[in-house]
Amino acid sequence: MEKAVITVPAYFNDAQRQATKDAGKIAGLEVERIINEPTAAALAYGIDKEDEDQTILVYDLGGGTFDVSILDIGDGTFEVVATAGQNDLGGDDFDNVIIDHMVAEFKKENGLDLSKDKMAVQRLKDAAEKAKKDLSGVTQTQISLPFITAGDAGPLHLEMTLSRAKFEELSSDLVERTMIPTRKAIKDSGLSMNDIQKVLLVGGSTRIPAVQEAIKKETGKEPSKGVNPDEVVALGAAIQGGVLQGDVKDVLLLDVTPLSLGIETMGGVFTKLIERNTTIPTSHSQVFSTAADNQTAVDIHVMQGEREMAADNKTLGRFQLADIPPAPRGIPQIEVSFDIDANGIVNVRAKDKGTNKEQSITIKSSSGLSDDEVDRMVKEAEENAEEDKKRREEVDLRNEADQMIFTTEKTLKDLGDKVTDEEKQKAESAKDELKTALEGDDLDEIKAKKEALEEQVQQLSVKLYEQMQQENQGAEESAENSDEDVVDADYQEVDDEESDKK
Repeated sequence: MEKAVITVPAYFNDAQRQATKDAGKIAGLEVERIINEPTAAALAYGIDKEDEDQTILVYDLGGGTFDVSILDIGDGTFEVVATAGQNDLGGDDFDNVIIDHMVAEFKKENGLDLSKDKMAVQRLKDAAEKAKKDLSGVTQTQISLPFITAGDAGPLHLEMTLSRAKFEELSSDLVERTMIPTRKAIKDSGLSMNDIQKVLLVGGSTRIPAVQEAIKKETGKEPSKGVNPDEVVALGAAIQGGVLQGDVKDVLLLDVTPLSLGIETMGGVFTKLIERNTTIPTSHSQVFSTAADNQTAVDIHVMQGEREMAADNKTLGRFQLADIPPAPRGIPQIEVSFDIDANGIVNVRAKDKGTNKEQSITIKSSSGLSDDEVDRMVKEAEENAEEDKKRREEVDLRNEADQMIFTTEKTLKDLGDKVTDEEKQKAESAKDELKTALEGDDLDEIKAKKEALEEQVQQLSVKLYEQMQQENQGAEESAENSDEDVVDADYQEVDDEESDKK
């Protein structure tokens, strides 16, 4: 590699741009062009190929920094009219709020501060980042860190469930902080939100649903998600390089997926893995699990369409992943991957991450539909959006209630004789009432019974924590009273390699 196109933040001044160019030269590269990161993002989204002039907002939330830019695009030119940001705000801060939450919960339960243990902190960082990524695709995730540290009674483990709702509560201040530069950039540009035609997302942290919802609420525009936010700037730079070399001609214009692609999941829901109008080639993976105990096979129903329920969309193909080792529901991790090449050929693969066993299907036409049929399906989705939303909410509520029943049964089993028969009976009664409600069609009743059961389980958990704290305090007092009989001894903490668990 001899030549390069290098991207820089839009707020870089001439001296910083020249220094970047000099750095490339020192590295042995001939720097063909220095371009703005938001300009590269716009190139990657293909906005320069559209006929009308546009004003776009590029929202860039990276690992450690955040910036937002307003661009005017017309006649093949890209003009940055305003930029704002914070160089101390990024995805790492979202990881940190999860770490702080884990530390606080562990301290509440065990009386030990993990933030003072360097080895534990590194494992917390890895777990927090994984949980953050998981919660972009699922509503809750399991954090499991065995042998995280040692107490007086021996090794201690960190086991907790983190919901998307709790993560959004923890990170709400961070999301709001990104809105301040966004408003400033709009104000500095002399424009209003109504003048913005498109919103582009850059940076892996823009996958966080709360971030996407906040920018949508602020601008009134659905953010474009057609390009991998981690790669969008690099892709734009590559396109610019192709233009400079004369390699990018009409034949290389990017195509898009005409309809969303995904699979059928629990309750007959259509779960999208690749959104409509995503530029191809593209790929996306998401981890799912089993819906029943000891389930040894999963059916992968590949579909396309824009409706919320699978029955209303078009089937592309089906296949089965079998020979999954029997395990409780929610334990097996089944990774489903969609890969679309430049010719529109779709490859779908399902892999059991525990055994590495996999099955796949190739669909040689990702659409097989005429333009009129595609337009009809999109129009039907728009016309039925409200009804579909209600049906989806009902299925989601029933799935959550079913999960709550499963969680209750597991909690009661784990608690054993640490709670009274009366407390167990209350939880069992609340669980049975929720099961009965699920047999009917009264959604308000299901919601009320689910919340009642959640309250019972929470009370049991609080009592368990209190008992454990009392036991720890008793052990500490015992140790102080027998201080003269204590003999110091060295021990070595063994950090077993943990396996991913969800």
